[in-house]
Amino acid sequence: MKRLRVLLVDDHEVVRLGLMTLLEDVPWVEVVGEAGSADEAVAQVGALNPDVVVLDIRLPGESGILACRRIKAGHPQVEVIMLTSYAEDELIFKALEAGASGYVLKQVGNQPLLDALDAARQGGSALDPQVTRKVIDRVRQAERQQRQHAFHDLSRRELEVLALVAQGRSNAEIAAALVLSEKTVGHHVSSILSKLGVSNRIEAATYAVENNIRDALRGEPGE
Repeated sequence: MKRLRVLLVDDHEVVRLGLMTLLEDVPWVEVVGEAGSADEAVAQVGALNPDVVVLDIRLPGESGILACRRIKAGHPQVEVIMLTSYAEDELIFKALEAGASGYVLKQVGNQPLLDALDAARQGGSALDPQVTRKVIDRVRQAERQQRQHAFHDLSRRELEVLALVAQGRSNAEIAAALVLSEKTVGHHVSSILSKLGVSNRIEAATYAVENNIRDALRGEPGE
């Protein structure tokens, strides 16, 4: 069985020793080296060609996040697992943006690190459960913001008209439903197409469905 080649990076020697003690009993892991700074880590990756770097996010001088970015830029095949005592949102997302495939909190025990290494061995990624929750929350928040922005330029009335267009209603049917004249509905439809940058009702309806217009209607109306 091919063993996973691991490089340990932490500025505290006692932490590196603890990690080595943990991993020496794992039959599918081989610790090939260690480093105490970002520069040492980058140099060791070039010299040792590890499969995975377990990298402390807070290092003296250059941060672990910048080290991760340098490692991934020069050696994209190397997986990086961030090991840290901090579950700060911005650190998490900066690490993931830098190319980290895992983010494990030191204080939760040894198993999450072993799980992350196993995931890296199988070509996957691993996040601590607390981190996963933060990622999911951030993604959902971004989706909500995107949907709100999708209809930002539309007035409340235009949203109502667009929702009915998305249902396949004709101008006459929309006029009856909203107690408007067909001419007024026609003006609203033209305005909607212009604001959304689409060419026809079908494209407008598709846009409305993809961006979940029902949620927009439940939110604050436009001006």
